[in-house]
Amino acid sequence: MPIDKIELFVTDLPQRVQRMLVSGPSDTGPARELLGKPVLVKVHAEGVTGYGQIRPVAPSHIVADTTLSLFSAIAEIYGPKLIGRDLFDLESHSRAFDQVLAGNPAARAALDHAMHDAMGKALGVPVYKLLGGKSQARIPLEWSVGMADNAQQMIDESRRAVEEFGIPVVCLKGGHKLGWQEDVRNFAAVRKALGDKTVIGLDPNTGWTVEETFCALRELRQYGLAYLEQPIARRNIRGLAEIRRAADGIPLMADESLFTLEDAFELARERAVDVFCIKLYKVGGIRAGKKIAAVAESAQVRLNAGAVCSFSQLEAAATAHFYTSIPQPLTMGAAEFVFGLGVFGPDPLVPEPSLVIKDGHVTLSDQPGLGVTVDEKALKALTLQHKVIT
Repeated sequence: MPIDKIELFVTDLPQRVQRMLVSGPSDTGPARELLGKPVLVKVHAEGVTGYGQIRPVAPSHIVADTTLSLFSAIAEIYGPKLIGRDLFDLESHSRAFDQVLAGNPAARAALDHAMHDAMGKALGVPVYKLLGGKSQARIPLEWSVGMADNAQQMIDESRRAVEEFGIPVVCLKGGHKLGWQEDVRNFAAVRKALGDKTVIGLDPNTGWTVEETFCALRELRQYGLAYLEQPIARRNIRGLAEIRRAADGIPLMADESLFTLEDAFELARERAVDVFCIKLYKVGGIRAGKKIAAVAESAQVRLNAGAVCSFSQLEAAATAHFYTSIPQPLTMGAAEFVFGLGVFGPDPLVPEPSLVIKDGHVTLSDQPGLGVTVDEKALKALTLQHKVIT
């Protein structure tokens, strides 16, 4: 099935959720207008159309992708390379991309998701069938709680996640400007409010040093810390290994340290972490994510999956299909794509969502492809920029 056309859309979707990270507020200020708009991709092949959408995390200390870089990479380089190539030749596509433009995982992910959607539709099967089948019938969800001016705001959001949606896992953001001690105080306050039954993790987003992490772990242990995600700088792999040894049973998760297959190999070789957090927009899509999952399985490292998903059912669905294909003994915690499921308002491009939260979980349908139907009239109305590649 040759790819005969690719369409690109920059969409003007409202920001529905803000997060305070160690680098500052996410998605605020004029930079958002230039850097953080979602890009939707359509891949057309012999009458079948696949959809993918990624919203760059910009500006960010985590990734280098922006709306402009994502759009340009596809419009000028990756898209023209795909025209005339067989839709199903994913490995060949990836090698062709490597030869002309390295990196750019968000652009690759948008195309990868759209091609998986088209492949599923062409074969009449859901995407997870292309990935080895459904290993988990119900996907547990994680809610990420941003830092706030006071602990009560974090308590209120955590309670909403648990009480309104039944979310089984809450992850608190850390790296507070007042130091790790403030992160510990916030964690203790949320734990007291939620009780012992809710699983609570902490993610400083590289905001601590190795020494600060040792101090924080000593304090957090008494409050039932379920896991610690990426406390230190992404390239400090030896530091992560030291923390893992000192954590004494509290799982350590890599996020910012994991972008590539080579990153996964280095983390596994150094026995630096217990868990890989695979975010498809950060690693290059579903195909790349499955390769990293294989490294994890071989090294007996467990897996978590996440997505930005402030807007998109499409991005949430891609992560859900990826996650449900992973054998349950290999996963840890829950999948982080709840913000793409309407908890802060519906996705204006998908008036009839296919993923619905029930008791803190979602279940995938058997609809072909990603199972998401985009409202074409809404897409047209919300499009800021459109390009056709033939």
